[in-house]
Amino acid sequence: MQKYSVFTLARNAVNFHKNWDRAWRSPEPKPAYDVIIIGAGGHGLATAYYLAKEHNITNVAVLEKGWLGGGNTGRNTTIVRSNYLQDESAAIYQLAHGLYEDLSQELNFNIMFSPRGLLMLCQTEHDLRVMTRNAHANRLFGIESRMITPREIKKMVPILNTSRDVRYPVLGALYQRRGGTARHDAVAWGYARMADYRGIDIIQNCEVTDIHVSRGRVTGVTTTRGRIKAAKVAIVTAGNTTRLTDMAGLRMPIESVALQALVSEPVKPVLNVVIMAHTVHGYMSQSDKGELVIGGGTDAYNNYSQRGSFPALQQTVTALVETFPIIGRLKMLRQWAGIVDMTGDRSPIISTTDIHGLFVNCGWGTGGFKSIPGSGFVFADTIANNRPHDIAAPFSLDRFVEGRLIDESAAAGVAH
Repeated sequence: MQKYSVFTLARNAVNFHKNWDRAWRSPEPKPAYDVIIIGAGGHGLATAYYLAKEHNITNVAVLEKGWLGGGNTGRNTTIVRSNYLQDESAAIYQLAHGLYEDLSQELNFNIMFSPRGLLMLCQTEHDLRVMTRNAHANRLFGIESRMITPREIKKMVPILNTSRDVRYPVLGALYQRRGGTARHDAVAWGYARMADYRGIDIIQNCEVTDIHVSRGRVTGVTTTRGRIKAAKVAIVTAGNTTRLTDMAGLRMPIESVALQALVSEPVKPVLNVVIMAHTVHGYMSQSDKGELVIGGGTDAYNNYSQRGSFPALQQTVTALVETFPIIGRLKMLRQWAGIVDMTGDRSPIISTTDIHGLFVNCGWGTGGFKSIPGSGFVFADTIANNRPHDIAAPFSLDRFVEGRLIDESAAAGVAH
């Protein structure tokens, strides 16, 4: 991979990057691949990268119907944490968190990982009990998190309203010191660049219109750019998973809903941690540009809209204004929605299927971004070896038949 000196960067800036190398190629599809990954978001690109790096499988195509990272990877609020309740969840998210820590060095690309700390506010007695239980579970698993008092919270977040005379007073918080944020676009670009460097074909504007199955085995796909053969096909299309699995005749236990967020106009630094508030169903962090990134819960009905809606945002902001009065004066700069897959137990599906050679990675709900490196690592291992990785095994499709649900409805009770 070519590296640039300061003088090279300056020269290219002057000539408007006329001779600037592309970060990744734009190849034409080959007639056949060993593996086809459908979806060039963070999870799909990470899977491709780890297939090449860890398993030396490079005859791989990543197919994207639009542009790279244009789905949920570019439509989230960039929070990174691992303080989940169940051991199975803690394992996958802690793996992802550990990989995030060194990902800029791993990919030779600054993903702007910022372990600024994360607070999960407790504003009811029920919240306090649930988060205390989480803290104990995290300690047993080896995850660094602890409960802190309202006095400690106020010291960290001066703009927080800690009055006892409000509807939802702050009673405490679960604090993960190494939680934080990363730059969503940079994560996708970093994985794409290194996957391309290792020989992976990333093919944009190539929508899959059919998945071919013969005698219980996947044989390839039809796309808007022709038919492509493959012995293995992996579906990693958050929000649109069922549209793809329906093509293969595979029914999935998930539903798709919109998840909305917004950013305010930029202001001077007022918030140096990530705040999540289950009771008022909102969360907030401040970007490097000064914008307050604000999100809430998922829409109450199934839909595939990426436009968002005013009532949902109004509900989120109305609740947060009481907890953070300062934001009441800010103007909204922009808003968006992403489409997320939700399972009944609010945990993901990383699995082989009854169709030989067809793999699925979906159902991350509101936790997709924070899981990207761990998800890609274990999914690549699952694809390469035709069996679940040990960390991925609990998240198989079989759990819905066998009743082995991984209930994270409390830890994932607010979109984050």
